Amino acid sequence: MTPLQTVQKLLSLMGLEAQVTEAKDAQGTVIRITTSESGLLIGNHGDTLSALNQLVKKIHEKELVEGVHLSVDVNGYLARRVEALETEAKLLAERARTFRYDIEMSPMSSYERMVIHATLKDMPDIETMSHGEGKLRHIVVRYKDPASSSAPQPSTEEDSVL
Repeated sequence: MTPLQTVQKLLSLMGLEAQVTEAKDAQGTVIRITTSESGLLIGNHGDTLSALNQLVKKIHEKELVEGVHLSVDVNGYLARRVEALETEAKLLAERARTFRYDIEMSPMSSYERMVIHATLKDMPDIETMSHGEGKLRHIVVRYKDPASSSAPQPSTEEDSVL
């Protein structure tokens, strides 16, 4: 059974009508679901969609090639979320660069953290680090002064901006 067929079967078992398509991109495979009942599949802050992604990945983990990404998107929610995260990351990097202090982001999922790290990885004067445990794990966006060989000063609560 392919990931596409798995998603179709899960939706059928849930009694949801939806159009399901598969698309390949540079990162891997995206299973796109189009439905009028997207709220049921996305859930609060994307929690249900995240769980659906984890379930499909777990079912197919032995077939997945290392480094190839598999994701499930509902009515473009995931694509819009990635775009919003990339925009926020660039804005916060510019703020860190301008004001020269660390910026702590809100806690987010491992996938969302990966999007932030990937978005900012090519900025030579910006570094990202994950801090915290479990649901409190978040990213700190840090300015690195290229002219200075010393490490940036650690942030304080007064310096944090969300």
